[in-house]
This record gives sequence, C-alpha cells and structure tokens, in this order.
Amino acid sequence: MVTLKQLPVEELWGPGHNACAGCGSSIAVKMILKALRGPTVVVSPTGCVEVVSSSYPQTAWGVPWVHVLFENAAAVASGIEAAYKYMVKKGITNEKPDVIVIAGDGGTFDIGLQALSGALERWHDFLYICYDNEAYMNTGIQRSSATPKGAWTTTSPAGKVIPGKPEWKKDLIGIAVAHGIPYAATATIAYWNDLITKVRKALEVEGPTVLHVLAPCPLGWRFDPSKTVEISRLAVQTRYFPLYEVENGVYKLSVKVSRPKPVEEFLRPQRRFRHLFTPENRHIIEEIQKNIDEGWERLLKRCGLKS
Repeated sequence: MVTLKQLPVEELWGPGHNACAGCGSSIAVKMILKALRGPTVVVSPTGCVEVVSSSYPQTAWGVPWVHVLFENAAAVASGIEAAYKYMVKKGITNEKPDVIVIAGDGGTFDIGLQALSGALERWHDFLYICYDNEAYMNTGIQRSSATPKGAWTTTSPAGKVIPGKPEWKKDLIGIAVAHGIPYAATATIAYWNDLITKVRKALEVEGPTVLHVLAPCPLGWRFDPSKTVEISRLAVQTRYFPLYEVENGVYKLSVKVSRPKPVEEFLRPQRRFRHLFTPENRHIIEEIQKNIDEGWERLLKRCGLKS
C-alpha cells in the first residue's frame, strides 16, 4: 500500500481549474496523477473534468492530454496505444507511454460503453478510469445508468408519479470483468492510498484495465461541499460502494466492513434523497438496504469469504 512519503511532490493537476468547491472528481484526478510511473498520455471525453480543466488558453493538466467526444474515449485511447506500439516496433521511438482514459459515468456507463467494450475485447494495453459522480453533472444533473435508485435528478424528479430514479445502478465492474480482462477494481477518494495503489497496480498490468472511482458531487448530490470526503467514506462504511479488485478473475476485498452503518447515514446528508425520508417513500430506503445486503453477500462469496 502506498504511503504519504512515497507520493511525488510534483503536482500534475494544476490549481487553476474551475471545479466546484469540494468536487470529488477533481480530488480523484489529483490523486490519480500522483500514481503515474513515467511518460503518460491522458484521454478525456466531454464531462466535468474536461470542462473545468481546459478553459482556453489555460489548462490544468501537467501531462499530455487529449479531449475527445463523449462516445469515443476508449477508441481514441486504443488508437494512441496502437500507434506507439507500431512506432516502437519500427524503431521510430523507444518510448511507449502509459495511456489512461479519465471519463465520467455518462461517457462510460452510457454513451461510451460500446467503445470501451470494443477496446477491452481487442485487448489494448491501457487503463480506463471512470470517475463516477452518478449523473450528467456538467450538462444539468440528468440521470445516467450510474444514478442510484431513488435519487433525484432533473430527469428523474421526485414527485407523485415517481420518487426519484426507479431503476438500479448498472454494474460497471461486472461488465468489465465479463470481458476477461486481467485487472479491474473499485476505489474512492476517502481511501486515497487504496486508490493510488490500484492505479499503480493497473498501470503495471499488460493489457486493458478498468477502475471505477466513486467521486461525490456536492452540486448534484446536494450536500455541504466540506463533506465530500466524509460522504465518500460513508459510501464504503455502509457497504453502498464496496472496495474490491478482480485480478485475472479472482476477487479480493480491499476493505472489509464488518459492522456496517445503515444506508440511511449515507443517504440523509444528500438532499437528492430527502424525499425518501417521507412516510410514503420509506419503503424505498428498505429496498436499497436489502439490495446492498444481498450485493455484499454475493461479493463475499466471490471473494471466498464468509459473512
């Protein structure tokens, strides 16, 4: 596990970006760039991180960075990786940089999933990182397939017809693992050493790797911006967002939560869930808790652990 003393002093995520106060995605990117091992090219589709980091003519990136369309980040990263592989083979260069995609849930779970699936199937040697703030925050807090059940968004409003988003969240890591890739993992900013360690581990792997990083959004989740890390930690402590890795098909739990807090403690500070605490909607909290409990049991079985 990475320690503070092992982290580079150099900042590759500049302070001149325009991210909101307490932005979980910005914190995640800052940590991810601390894990780099050498020359790196970062690819980002349209999204919060792209918008806040690239106000022309300034940039917050201290590494080569490419902005691409919502739908083709993995395809562009595949082309960059293949081009460098060809140039090394032909003796044009002897340096093959790490290629990393840093994309939001809209550009990963939804619009970019086809390109990601194709890149994993073709076995391109790159790391795909999804910073998940659970909605299309940059364009107006619309629901994505990463938005959790019961959450308010501008396209899943909480009212008499529906009490927030009615569907469950998509399992990104399950989809990635189904491609037979060598490494996939979950992480979040409250457990910074776990996140940075997993980025470095993924970069060392030959072949495609995927990280799913939970990145709380004060604006879209509607909580006090000073509580970003606390909300991130509660996601793990309530088992809402388990931390684990899958290496060559073998599951390993990163943080075992033996005495979980009730999911209410994660939901209550977020005003996107406040309608769930009314008498007519309390049953949805119970459904969410049941889903979390069942998911945790499935994860333990995959990890070869007992409850």
